[in-house]
Amino acid sequence: MPTRYTDRALIAELEPKAEELLNRHEKVAKEWFPHEYVPWSLGRDYPAFFDGGDDWTPDQPRVTGVAQTALEVNLLTEDNLPSYHREIHEMFGSGDGAWINWTHRWTAEENRHGIVLRDYLIVTRNVDPYELERLRMDAMQKGYDRGNKDSLRGMAYVAFQELATRISHRNTGRYSQDPVADRIMARISADENLHMVFYRDMLAAALELDPSRLVEAVTAEVVDFAMPGTVIKGFQRKAVEIAKAGIYDLRIHHDEVVWPLLRHWRIFELEGLDGGGAKAREQLAEHMDNLDRLATRYEEKRAARAAKQAAQAS
Repeated sequence: MPTRYTDRALIAELEPKAEELLNRHEKVAKEWFPHEYVPWSLGRDYPAFFDGGDDWTPDQPRVTGVAQTALEVNLLTEDNLPSYHREIHEMFGSGDGAWINWTHRWTAEENRHGIVLRDYLIVTRNVDPYELERLRMDAMQKGYDRGNKDSLRGMAYVAFQELATRISHRNTGRYSQDPVADRIMARISADENLHMVFYRDMLAAALELDPSRLVEAVTAEVVDFAMPGTVIKGFQRKAVEIAKAGIYDLRIHHDEVVWPLLRHWRIFELEGLDGGGAKAREQLAEHMDNLDRLATRYEEKRAARAAKQAAQAS
């Protein structure tokens, strides 16, 4: 029977792999500069401290509707970076080894995402800057807490979350019909993909050491998965709008996020699992079947709604 590692023992055992993957990441990650992506020439002063400044009005945005909502949600999610840094720091521990070096590198790269998104949205007046700041204050004061997840569950979560964020960001850019937003979201998505690859491959290494614990961790995160933006005011309503637009919905989550990672880890082909691991895998299979059925039902409802609207318009 494979060895069952404690949380700290597993993290220590994986330290050389973390160093290897961090070195790989630093070689392939491309340097980029947020200020180069922002159309500064479109900017103008806001009132308060500048004479002649223009108030924001709802007719100013170049992107509207769901695209506006998705960009706002994406930014507010990125804004909670201090909480994410704290959680990942606690997962991997302190010191000066590969784990903490990865944590700092990841944080520095993620910080650019909030910088470029906020500058773009404020300069182009694509959102109400006053409401955006109130929402930022509210979300950041709520923060993000991973609860009682151990390090392996935390890694499983961020693997799925980074891939989900990559796809959501990329689809938001395309949906916006604004070439500037599309270019920004494509750049951010490239970062998110590399972050996902780091965690994906760390979990593959953990799989070799403790497959049963890995399956349990992955199952728990798939079953209970929720995007970190749930602390955003009105998130559920906004998530429904985003899903209806096809930017991120159950079918995308099932087909493009969860299944690709499960296949990569060959979860359903593993042998030698102990009782806990085998039971977790059965739960995972059942959940994936249910998720597929829910996604199909949602697609059918969306198609019926679109057909009804088309009939009414004709």
